[in-house]
Formats: sequence, C-alpha cells, structure tokens
Amino acid sequence: MTRQSRTLPAGSERSLHQAYDTALLDLDGVVYAGGEAIAHAVDSLAAARADGMHLAYVTNNALRTPDAVAEHLSELGIPTEAGEVITSAQAVARLIAEQVEPGSKVLVIGGEGLRVALRERGLAPVDSAEEEGLAAVVQGYGGPDLQWSRFAEASYAINRGVPWYASNTDLTIPGARGIAPGNGAAVEVVRIATGAEPQVAGKPLPPMHRETVLRTGAKRPLVVGDRLDTDIEGAFNGDVDSLLVLTGVTDGAQLLRAEPKYRPTYVDRDLRGLLTGQPEVVAAAGGGFRCGSWTAVALDGVLELRGEEGGPEGADGADGAMDGLRALCAAAWTQAGDGSCGLDAGKALARLGL
Repeated sequence: MTRQSRTLPAGSERSLHQAYDTALLDLDGVVYAGGEAIAHAVDSLAAARADGMHLAYVTNNALRTPDAVAEHLSELGIPTEAGEVITSAQAVARLIAEQVEPGSKVLVIGGEGLRVALRERGLAPVDSAEEEGLAAVVQGYGGPDLQWSRFAEASYAINRGVPWYASNTDLTIPGARGIAPGNGAAVEVVRIATGAEPQVAGKPLPPMHRETVLRTGAKRPLVVGDRLDTDIEGAFNGDVDSLLVLTGVTDGAQLLRAEPKYRPTYVDRDLRGLLTGQPEVVAAAGGGFRCGSWTAVALDGVLELRGEEGGPEGADGADGAMDGLRALCAAAWTQAGDGSCGLDAGKALARLGL
C-alpha cells in the first residue's frame, strides 16, 4: 500500500526504534510543552538512544538557536548536542542564501535563532527596512513579546518589492497554559498589510525536509510529531513514515477526519510508542476493522465501537484505547477514501476516553 492511498494505520512486528535508524522528533507538544518535559518522553528517548536509534530534534520554532535548544533538552535529562537540532530558521536561511548574493542584508522579524542561522549562511541580519541594499525580509516566531512595530517594518520593505521569506506558517504553538498564536498568525498580519506571499521553508514543505536529511544523514527516518498539518504532512511530502503522538495539538476527532496527506503511518499515546511494535489493523469477519479487542464499524452515518472477547467493552487500559482508535481510523479513512470522513465518532471516542 502506498502512502498516498493509506486507509489503515500500519502495523509493525518490530519496535519502531529498531525498525528505523533515525527519529526526526518535533519538540513542542512531543518532547516538551511550556518548557517542561512531557510524561514518559525522557525515559523513552533514553531507551531508544541506548538501543542504537539516532535522535534528531526538528522544530518549526525559529526563536531559539540549536545551542539553546540542546542546552534545554540536556537540562530536561535528554543529553543533546547542537548538531542534533534542526530548526526552520536553518532551513529558511539556506533557502535565502541560495537566492541572494553572499553577504546580503536580510531584515529579521523574529528572534536570535534567525540571526544565528543567517550568519551561518554568510548573510547579514539587520533591523531596519531603510537599510541600503536590503535583499530579503525573513519572518520567524519571535516569542509572545515581539513588538507590533516589527510587523510594520516588514511591511514597509515588502511593499517596496523586497522578497519575503517565512520560517514557517504554524498558526498555533502549544505552551504550559494552552495553545497560543504561532508564527503563521504573525505572517497573516503582514500578508494583510502587503498582499504579498512569502516563500516558506518549514514543515511541511520540502526545504525543511531537505535541511533535516542533509544535517542528519538519515537513511530510514521516522518522523514523530503531534501536528497533522506540519509533522505528518511533512512526512507525506518527504515520502517517509510517521508516528503521531497525542500529547500535543491533535485529538482523536481530528485524526479521524484526516485527509490522506494528514494520515500518519502509526499512532500512539506518547513517546513510549517508539519502544514497541504496532498492532495490525485487519478487516473483521462481520464487517468493519479490528485492532486488539476492538472492532470499529461505520453504520448509518456513525462510527461505532464493538468490544470483543478480550474484556468488557474491549477496555484493556491505555493500550486498549489506542487499539480502539486505530480501528476507528481504519473505518473512518476507508469510508472517506481520498476525502475527509464526515461520520459521527463522538460516542466512540468518548468510550475510549479520547
């Protein structure tokens, strides 16, 4: 089955950390949230690394430098070198450097991560749209305190015809208190003021995947993320397998509605899924799809779950809930084909606690 025609979550007899050589891990919502490690992340990553899996941290957040990210991960108990961190700032800096002259001035709307990445590519970050010989404007996440005047500065230059680049267009970013506006929301502000469209480097677009492969040398990578519209779509565009974890912005209902480009190869509750195989989803004899002790069927516009003989209502703990979700994915995606599933799954998801 090709990734383009995926209608069933894949199974794997081998644990994922043994089946793939490199985990390309998103950070926000996967490894940490609001700066604190997500439950089971530290132990799971340590076990995967100890057993030979290479870990690389791939983030659309362009605010912090790879050194700062590596230091933060190390403080959380995940020993990390700067070279194991790949950011959208690095991807967009390479994209700009390929299109302008060496040493060109680039107006920066964002944080230190962008400045460091531009200097790495031999470019000169500046702060004013009035700089003589300005070659580009680059916009990346600058944190919650980025001043409104910076958006105006970008608009002045772009309206004069200076090429515009964006590290990424994630509309939201998860934090300790919940979901906050991301760089994509800031990009929309400048788009409204200019009518222009930026060249974008970050996930899910090819420049980010290329940057990641160049820096990691991965041969059989597994993308691990929490977002369908960046992590999973990026894996789809790069033609590599993916694991969705439910520790960030994506919930069960969104997963069931996913169009083909947003459907992960595997789904699990958290990073412990790296250390296990993935159960196979199969067609059930009486119709629908079975995974573990759950069978999911589409009936009269509703997705239903039926428990089998493995326990009451198929309820065998957290692993059982994931089995139920995998079965629901198969039923929903098969019904939807190349579109988005419109079946009501509310009661089925509630039974799983999702």
